[in-house]
Amino acid sequence: MLRNALSKITVALLSLPLPQSCTTPDYQPRDGDIIFQISTSEVGRAVQRVTGSKYSHMGIVFILGGQPQVYEGVGPVKQTPLAEWIARGDQHHYIVKRLHNSNVVLDTSGLSKMLKVGETFQGRDYDYCFEWSDERFYCSELVWKIYQRALGIEVGELQHIRQFDLGHPEVQALISRRCPDLEARADTVISPAAIFAAPNLVTVYQH
Repeated sequence: MLRNALSKITVALLSLPLPQSCTTPDYQPRDGDIIFQISTSEVGRAVQRVTGSKYSHMGIVFILGGQPQVYEGVGPVKQTPLAEWIARGDQHHYIVKRLHNSNVVLDTSGLSKMLKVGETFQGRDYDYCFEWSDERFYCSELVWKIYQRALGIEVGELQHIRQFDLGHPEVQALISRRCPDLEARADTVISPAAIFAAPNLVTVYQH
């Protein structure tokens, strides 16, 4: 459980660099980092077409038991080892963003709140209908809600489904199979593109 793993996070771990075994070649992971990749899945391609974003999947990095994990909404909501998560993306490419004031906000107390909120979502199914509820989650919704509910910080501007162009044939085919009423709804949504463009995030690494 995420909360149980929190007991292993100490002030020393927050302030010291991670061992080399916990890192990819140049990226030094930090709790709360938001990591993006290009998903090769059908849903990932649809997200790219609908939002115009290169990046179609994302998650939050947490150092748990001394190892970097990506907490992601992928069906189910779960922790994935960082190296495994990177390997799953197109050409292993990824980019990492971080709160501009992360040194202040993401202290032990802030991280505890994020982990506690994240724990309540653990195991939830993937949301193919992009509803704004806590029954199921898509990747960017999970990231946005953890930051907002734990810290009161909004990473990215909320939109509505009707603001997106859903007309591409592959997108339409996916909608008809997964969520036929999607275009008739007016749900609030948060896209990977909106979080990627959030002005309170800075890029700290890309590969």
